Amino acid sequence: QVRLVESGGGLVQAGGSLRLSCTASGLTFDTYAMGWLRQAPGKEREGVSCLNWNGVTTYYADSVKGRFTISRDNAKNTLYLQMDSLKPEDTAMYYCVADPFPDFCLTRVQRLGPDDYWGQGTQVTVSS
Repeated sequence: QVRLVESGGGLVQAGGSLRLSCTASGLTFDTYAMGWLRQAPGKEREGVSCLNWNGVTTYYADSVKGRFTISRDNAKNTLYLQMDSLKPEDTAMYYCVADPFPDFCLTRVQRLGPDDYWGQGTQVTVSS
């Protein structure tokens, strides 16, 4: 059984930092592209960042470029998202997703389907 478990969310003031983690089990982690999506109430789901299996291909949404950094530790089956200079508009539920196809990050985390695995999400709230 595949499980993705996110952690690290919370309440932070604008300008602060958080580090999200996503630990995977039940899959061969180092063969999956891994991404982060977020969704705020009343807004469309947004692909935030993505990293392919070997860390070569990356994607960042324009809204987070220069502030967020994605990384992975394949030995620990864990994906990270370091979020710095947080803004109130970053407030959302953040989800990690695992995709088995090598071009997933090129889709800007938009091609989501039955082959993907999702976590339950972790809430990030940034106060002004």
